[in-house]
This record gives sequence, C-alpha cells and structure tokens, in this order.
Amino acid sequence: MPLVLVAVMVVMYVAGVYLLLDRSLTRIMLGFLLVGNATNLLIFLMSGEFGAAPLAGGDEAISDPLPQAFILTAIVITFGVSAFLLALIYRSWRLARVSDDHVEDDEDDLAIGSAETLTAGQVTDEDLEVAPEYDEEDVLPTDAEETRK
Repeated sequence: MPLVLVAVMVVMYVAGVYLLLDRSLTRIMLGFLLVGNATNLLIFLMSGEFGAAPLAGGDEAISDPLPQAFILTAIVITFGVSAFLLALIYRSWRLARVSDDHVEDDEDDLAIGSAETLTAGQVTDEDLEVAPEYDEEDVLPTDAEETRK
C-alpha cells in the first residue's frame, strides 16, 4: 500500500470533514465531494494486490471485482447527493436574491391580533338551548334557487 495515497486520503478526509462543518451550502457540498472521493480511495487501497482479470482465467491470482463495484456504486451515490445539494444551493440563492418572495399579512389575521378582548368562554347547555337552530335547507340555497337568481 503506497503511503503517499494513504496520506492523500487522510488529507482529503480532514479537509472534507472541516468543510462539512461549515454553514455555507457550497462548502458543505465541496466537503461532501472530498469525503466521497476519499472513501473511494480508501476502498481502492483496501482492495489488495492486483492480479489478472477475472474473465481471463489462467494460473495467476485474479483480482477481486467487488471493490470496483463498491467504488462505482459510491461514485453514483456521490453524484446523486451532489446534484441534490446543487439544487438546494440554487434554490437558496434564488430565494435570497429575489426581494419579492415574501408572505403578505392577511387583514383578518391582523384584526384578530389587534383585538382587545378575545374570550373563549365555556358554552353551557343553557346557551345551546337559547341559540337558534338552522336547517341545511334554510342556510344553503339549493341549485334550483341559485339558477333562479
């Protein structure tokens, strides 16, 4: 195992974790890319000695294809998460740049908020007896009545 590649892997992990701990989404994405590439390098270094191709056959020791499959899978996952982080970065940039993206206050909500007294008294049985009752026909007009109007 070459010590230079191990040192490069360690530096990539350290720089990636440092960037992941920042609050900027761009630095978080760069940190994620560094950690992903360092993980690919770790899998590559742990795969062992190189041998002949598994399909060639022969008397030599063959290479294990599983680490290569792991690396390809890690590349695809890193690409997908990076695309998602880029979409988040773009959306946050668009929201910060556009000044018209704000929620307007509702007049009814402001009236309720500025009311001096809001009480939620307990409703008793006597209050319910005094309250007028409505039938659905009396309250909601039928389709025939709407067409006449």
